Amino acid sequence: MTTSASVPSGSGNTTVAHGTVTDRLVEANEQYAAAFTDPGMDARPVLHVAVVACMDARLDLHDALGLSLGDCHTIRNAGGVVTDDVIRSLTISQRALGTRSVVLIHHTGCGLESLTEEFRHELEMEVGQRPAWAVEAFRDVDQDVRQSMQRVRTSPFLLHTDDVRGFVFDVKTGLLREIDPA
Repeated sequence: MTTSASVPSGSGNTTVAHGTVTDRLVEANEQYAAAFTDPGMDARPVLHVAVVACMDARLDLHDALGLSLGDCHTIRNAGGVVTDDVIRSLTISQRALGTRSVVLIHHTGCGLESLTEEFRHELEMEVGQRPAWAVEAFRDVDQDVRQSMQRVRTSPFLLHTDDVRGFVFDVKTGLLREIDPA
């Protein structure tokens, strides 16, 4: 699938007709800012929800969940895994900005399903320094959602752990499938 933002796959080319991809994004921002009006909202999400999801470019969370600007906090990383940094963001989201619900979204066909912790070893051999972070690779997406829910529910830093739900987004159909935490 090609979109207007796509660079031809496999080309290794990071330039587009008028400069780099970043130049294109900056130009798009200038057009956006020209029509921008301050929506008059603060950083507190209207729906009091934080969504933790994978960084995969195929997930358009706002459209998929019917969200508008200001509705939620969105926290994204590789795999949508609940790491220490996700707990940090959720803690700030809850304690400083009033969120009460947490929605976790993994997806089908995730790249973390094809990696292992060996990836860290390979990086260490290549660059001479072992990454301080874990890859958090997984083989079973449902089980990883369960693990992520458990990490949120048992964090001593989070005030609100009773409304934590996890899902797998199907990248072929666009549907969410809820994961039973048990």
